[in-house]
Amino acid sequence: MSQTVDRALTILASLGDGPASLEQAATRIGVHKSTALRLLRTLEEHGFVHRQADHRYRLGGRLLSLAHTALEGIDVRQVSAPYLASLNERYGHTVHLAVLEGPDVVYVDKVQARYPGAGEGWLGAASGIGRRAPATATAVGKVLLAGLTEDQLTKTLDGQEFPLRTPRSLRSAAELRTELTAVLRQGWALDHGEYEEAVNCMAAPITDSEGRPVAACAIAAPASAAQVGELCRLLPELLCTVEAISLAYGGSPTPRWCENRCGAKHAVRASHI
Repeated sequence: MSQTVDRALTILASLGDGPASLEQAATRIGVHKSTALRLLRTLEEHGFVHRQADHRYRLGGRLLSLAHTALEGIDVRQVSAPYLASLNERYGHTVHLAVLEGPDVVYVDKVQARYPGAGEGWLGAASGIGRRAPATATAVGKVLLAGLTEDQLTKTLDGQEFPLRTPRSLRSAAELRTELTAVLRQGWALDHGEYEEAVNCMAAPITDSEGRPVAACAIAAPASAAQVGELCRLLPELLCTVEAISLAYGGSPTPRWCENRCGAKHAVRASHI
């Protein structure tokens, strides 16, 4: 690596710990202040460094913008795939990955249940990859809606109808907001026959580096295969899985569950595609 490039990267890395004066920056890379100044001025010209009013240097907006672009370039479906497969292999239930698009969720990946008839009735076709479902009636939708700001949620729900798909369907925005408050607090959501009467589903969010939900992972099963209580016993497994995916995606959730429960390797980060 070029010595100049090495020094520039070292300065940038050091500024990650906070603003530094010219003298401090020079000391960190072991060069004269004039050399450090040339490097800092070049980085400043490109927006990677910003000189504050107190003459100290901090990381610039261009660097932060590139970091966000890099994270957005990671395909959450690709990152999630092995974890979804592992969760399905251990328990046999259908596992979904969904994202929010306006008032709907879109299923972007699915690992089908491994017991007879799972793909022929209940939720098989309705939750196929590329299919849409109302966010207000699904567990994946609720965890994604709970992560929105108040303005975003108000805009999403504006004019939204609440059709009674089943007797357990939510009937109004007020009911939904009450449930979203609980979902945000507990970190997961349940669909107890709200979208399809004979289907239970439990979901939790996959988050980015700022803790914002970018997708939701869910375990779904027909009531004949798993009642709500049985499905809820898998909550630690689901939370472990979304935490592992979040870490692989580039997020920084607070570790709560054992790595060996879902095979998570927290030191392994996702590759940019």
